[in-house]
Amino acid sequence: MALGATLHRLSVELTDTDRGVFRSLDLRVAQHPSETRRFLAARILGLCLLHEKGLELTPAGLSADDEPAAALRAPDGRILLWMDVGTPSAGRLHRASKLARRVVVVVYDDPTALLRATAGERIHRAEAIEVVSLPSALLDALGDRIDRGARWDVVHTGGHLYVTARGEALEGAVGRTFLGEPGGPRARS
Repeated sequence: MALGATLHRLSVELTDTDRGVFRSLDLRVAQHPSETRRFLAARILGLCLLHEKGLELTPAGLSADDEPAAALRAPDGRILLWMDVGTPSAGRLHRASKLARRVVVVVYDDPTALLRATAGERIHRAEAIEVVSLPSALLDALGDRIDRGARWDVVHTGGHLYVTARGEALEGAVGRTFLGEPGGPRARS
């Protein structure tokens, strides 16, 4: 018998001073049986860092090669923002970049594994694919604090994340680079 997804409900108070976003989010997040807590925390924080009205986690995003982890769609169904997590293949990124106006990949620690996996591969508009790196220690600590009915306070300011979960304050730097630059990624200022 196959295991089903575990549904988590999170209440997130989001303050992103870098982008001027201040929102209360009521998230329902399905954790696929093969999904680690670190990956789940990266999906949630990615959603917070990219938050805009209409951005949603996709139900099949973890088990379907043709769906992102989260997407923002235009009223006509076109994908405006494709968010992936981890180290997607070059083929997946190539397809995503052709389908979506903007592609962002959320990775752990630094983008080196993603850069190695895609080096020399043909990827449509690779130079425009944004890579957001989050510290593994922060993701692991938050992964331990995901439960049904969790409440997080997420503050993003000056390229740094501050998250309060279960009364404990956690923090970590957010790195931003772009894929496909000759000689490696370029830092975003």
